[in-house]
Amino acid sequence: MSGAPTHLLYLHGFRSSPQSAKARRVAAWLAEHRPEVRLWCPQLPPSPRAALALVLDGTADWPVTSAVVGSSLGGFYTTAVAEARGWAAGVLNPAVDPARDLAAYIGENRQYHAPEESFYFLPEYVDELRALRPAAISRPERYFAVVATGDELLDWREMHARYAGATIRLVEGSDHALSDFDDHLPHLLRFLRLCD
Repeated sequence: MSGAPTHLLYLHGFRSSPQSAKARRVAAWLAEHRPEVRLWCPQLPPSPRAALALVLDGTADWPVTSAVVGSSLGGFYTTAVAEARGWAAGVLNPAVDPARDLAAYIGENRQYHAPEESFYFLPEYVDELRALRPAAISRPERYFAVVATGDELLDWREMHARYAGATIRLVEGSDHALSDFDDHLPHLLRFLRLCD
């Protein structure tokens, strides 16, 4: 990896939004310590194909020194973006096989941060997820993964195996949302060369 990123992309998880606690924490830290870094945390559409197209189009002119961070399904998208762009990446309890895991969510779903808002997760989105999965991680040294053994939704062993060779912060306990994110943020920022 080269120098510190000037641009950072943050990708939220399934049923989440730019209002997630982790996204807001990253934004607050950058605003206070690295205001020159351009942060983009878009609201991702339910369609995985559309979500990835939005992100790749929106970052088409970003420099190679950019970085991407994502949580859960956003971690899956982060991996696809990092493989496409060659950027440094941070994944937080990343979804490894969302085509399998999200098949149970076909139908109407409510947003975590706006329960009054709902969206439909269509059957074809499972196929889109399957098509987007990178066959392999080409350069694991570009990745920093936070993996919590207490994740109640995803299997930490599967995450750990998927990011073998990456810098992995294996957290005993915690939860899928990483409620203790403040403990892990400095390690993520150091890996991305955003702080000393």
